Amino acid sequence: MSGAVAVRGAEAHDLPAIVEIEKATFSRPWTRETFASVLERAEADLLVATDGGTVVGYAVLLAGGAEAELANLAVSAGCRKRGVGEALLGHARQMLLRRGLRHVYLAVRPSNEGAIRLYERFGFRDIGTHRSYYREPAEDARILALALSSRP
Repeated sequence: MSGAVAVRGAEAHDLPAIVEIEKATFSRPWTRETFASVLERAEADLLVATDGGTVVGYAVLLAGGAEAELANLAVSAGCRKRGVGEALLGHARQMLLRRGLRHVYLAVRPSNEGAIRLYERFGFRDIGTHRSYYREPAEDARILALALSSRP
């Protein structure tokens, strides 16, 4: 990684790289068709983080009313702990603020300690548990929320 991470809206030509990261990250990966449908939905945003033109991470946001859900976020294994997730979250936060949204929610595996630390550093707070949310392996989900404001 060169260190020059940029975040932008995803385009159709980004889908192969997104799917590759997805498959390497999750036990029940989303399909190319699912990501393609996100690109077509007015209430959804698919962001990519790039380094030197290479997709190194992505985030999926779903908006409704004054709230949004961070439905998916992943960073390529070789680029983790290098600010990619933070860049995606920062871009997403600014985008949602500009749209006047007030809260963003997400579900995360309790065993995903690295992601939880990132989300907590970013200001997300634990608001509950969704029992039996994940399969393969079976696990509850921690539900986290971030109140959006103009603070950095």
